[in-house]
Amino acid sequence: MALENLHEFLNDYFVANKCDILENDNGKLKVQLTDKMDEWLMNRPFYWQYVKKLGYAGEPMQVTFITNPDRRDEDGEWIHFGSPRLHQIFNTLTTQGKFTKLFEQVETAQRTALVPWLVVNFRISYTGKHKKDEIQSIGLHLINGGMKINMMDELEQLPLQSSIPDFCYTITPMIKLKSGYQRMITYIEKYLQKQEHSWAQESWDHLQEEKKLVEHFYQDSDEEEQYENRFDQEMQAVEDRYQPQINIDVINGGIFYLSQLQSTKILTE
Repeated sequence: MALENLHEFLNDYFVANKCDILENDNGKLKVQLTDKMDEWLMNRPFYWQYVKKLGYAGEPMQVTFITNPDRRDEDGEWIHFGSPRLHQIFNTLTTQGKFTKLFEQVETAQRTALVPWLVVNFRISYTGKHKKDEIQSIGLHLINGGMKINMMDELEQLPLQSSIPDFCYTITPMIKLKSGYQRMITYIEKYLQKQEHSWAQESWDHLQEEKKLVEHFYQDSDEEEQYENRFDQEMQAVEDRYQPQINIDVINGGIFYLSQLQSTKILTE
C-alpha cells in the first residue's frame, strides 16, 4: 500500500465514521471529529465523563494528519505505517465490529434482485529489519465467483443502508462464506508470491550479522551458566526483531447486496 493509498484509507475511514473532512490536499487531511471518534482517538476520557455527567454538549476536536513526507514538518500529526496512531485506528476498526451486512439503496417500483458480495479488508504486515503494512480490500461475487480488488473504492461510490430497500429481494449465495474467504486467502498468497522480496533477504542477512555479534560478545565469558541464559535471551531477542515474516490479518468485512447493474459494472476480474 503506497503512501497515497494510506491517505485514501484515512479519508475513507473518517468519512465512514461520519466525520467532516475540512481539508484534503496533497497528503494533508484535516478532520472534524464526531463525539464518538474523539472518545476513541483523542485519549480524553475524563473530559467526556465530565461533560456527560453534567449533561453538556461536548466539543470534539479537529485533527490534521500528514501522510506526505515532504510536508511532515507542517502543522499536523505525521502518520505512517508503523506509527502508533495508525495502529490505534486499526484497533478501533476491531472494536467497532468486524462484520457487517449492508444493502445498496435502490429506487424501484418493481421487484429487483440484489446480488451478494463478500467483502473483506485485509492487513498484510511485513516484519523484519524494516516494517510495513499493506491494505488489501477484496470483493467476491458469491454467485459466479468473480473477484474484485480495491473493492472498498467501489463501495464508496454507492449509497448503502442497513435494511433491504422496498421491492427488493436478495439472491441466495451459491458460494459459502468459508469457501469464499479461502479463495481470497489463495489470491493473497499468489499475490505475495509474485512480489519482490529483497527486504526479506536483507532482514535475513542482518539477522545473521546480529547473531554473530552476540556470539562474539559472549564467547569469552567465564560464567558458563549465566552465559547460557543471557546468550539464549539475546539470541531470542534478535530472532524476534529481525526474523523476516509476513502476517495476514482481517481488519473487517461484510456481506454487501448490490443490484445486478452494479454487480456487472464492478465485476472486472
